[in-house]
Amino acid sequence: MVNFKIIYKIIGTLLFIESGMMAVCMAFSLYLGEDDSLAFIVSVVTTILGGIILKYVGREADNSLGRREAYLLVTLTWIVFSLFGSLPFLISGYIPNFTNAYFETISGFTTTGCSILDDVECLPHALLIWRSMTQWIGGLGIVFFTIAIIPSLVGGNVKVFSAEATGPIRAKMHPRLGTTAKWIWSIYLVLTLGCAASYYVAGMGVFDAVNYAMTTTATGGFSTHNASTGYFHNPYIDYCGIIFMFLSGTSFTLLYTTLFKGHFRRFFRNSEMRLYVFAVIAATAFISFFLIRENDYQFGDAIRISLFQVTSFITTTGVFNDDAAQWNHITWVVLSICMFMGACSGSTSGGFKCIRLVMVLNILRNELRRILHPRAVLPVRVNDNTVPYSSQVTLLAFLAAYMALCLFVYFTMILQGVDSTNSITIALSCASNVGPTLGLEIGPTMSWNILPWDIKWLLSGLMLMGRLEIFTVLILFTRSFWKEN
Repeated sequence: MVNFKIIYKIIGTLLFIESGMMAVCMAFSLYLGEDDSLAFIVSVVTTILGGIILKYVGREADNSLGRREAYLLVTLTWIVFSLFGSLPFLISGYIPNFTNAYFETISGFTTTGCSILDDVECLPHALLIWRSMTQWIGGLGIVFFTIAIIPSLVGGNVKVFSAEATGPIRAKMHPRLGTTAKWIWSIYLVLTLGCAASYYVAGMGVFDAVNYAMTTTATGGFSTHNASTGYFHNPYIDYCGIIFMFLSGTSFTLLYTTLFKGHFRRFFRNSEMRLYVFAVIAATAFISFFLIRENDYQFGDAIRISLFQVTSFITTTGVFNDDAAQWNHITWVVLSICMFMGACSGSTSGGFKCIRLVMVLNILRNELRRILHPRAVLPVRVNDNTVPYSSQVTLLAFLAAYMALCLFVYFTMILQGVDSTNSITIALSCASNVGPTLGLEIGPTMSWNILPWDIKWLLSGLMLMGRLEIFTVLILFTRSFWKEN
């Protein structure tokens, strides 16, 4: 049977961390004297009480974690974090509807970035920071963050990491997972600070620079202005965003081996990285051509705007500096491909991941060769490593599950009266944790508030499954998971 006591104990500890995050926003609100101070006070107290209760219930738990408990723990952690994280929005009255408040919060923690807020600028400063902070913590994973600061929280951290990490290949920087987590979070912190400093130098105020830096490096996309980065009309800010979105979409393990180990040749020889760079360049060139021909953009503006949007979509960040709904519809197809594709595994981005596409292309090439040479032994190789057959099966199963979920949500939304273009791009956006959608009814610059309440709950589940890469959540709905043997 599932050992629920250890799960209660760990989630209780994690809620203390979430209350600490809220306390930072509470202090900021009290300092500014804004009207959300009481909401944060109540939220902090409620979250602490929730943590105490769960810790008490799990007080006699055995300090070890099995694989089954690890998968259940990771899924429940994201659900519970989003539940308590929605309290500041609810209690303050800025999002009085529970469905909307939960949708906004889980969109933050999963770094999807879609919003039900029609006017973001009406929120107090502390609530804006809280939105950005949810994305920053969710960027590398809630439980992974905990492993970094409390490496000895529980036995079985490797199983937890496997349940929450993204990508089919998970390289370690160090034999000890706690040390690996600290290195990854150190790189993440350096990127965030560098991004904030760059935004500030480029012309943002301190408050905006910090918020946009957190959501850029988390590839989340929440902003403090309704027009996102387009509010500033500043090319330098756009280029800063492009650089840090691109870096945040790169494998942090690859960044570590390049920057700290000096393996620069490995960076450029990495097959996933080459596909990532090629996709960005090709999509940018294609869209730039149509912006110049169809929308009369100047050459420099076309390159900058298309590069920004392509980088935003392929890294699943979702910020925007222009309204892509006004572009030629063929550019929507390219952006949708970027949305599905995603960036590198081991980064903060969502999507299918470039490494999986590399594997799919290698499998396809081998199958074509096998037609001519039926007896040939054709291993699938990625970066000089042979991919075992079991991983190839898992890859194809993941692709099938990904497409099946998107099609299910697509048909469900069609039945609810949402137009076809919005339905498929919303499904892709949530499954890949991108945020913006493509269409005229709900465009990339619009909120999702008009969606029916039941669709919002369905999309909340899809965002969670997309962030945890489907199987971590899907396994909970199988009969074998709950069997004793």
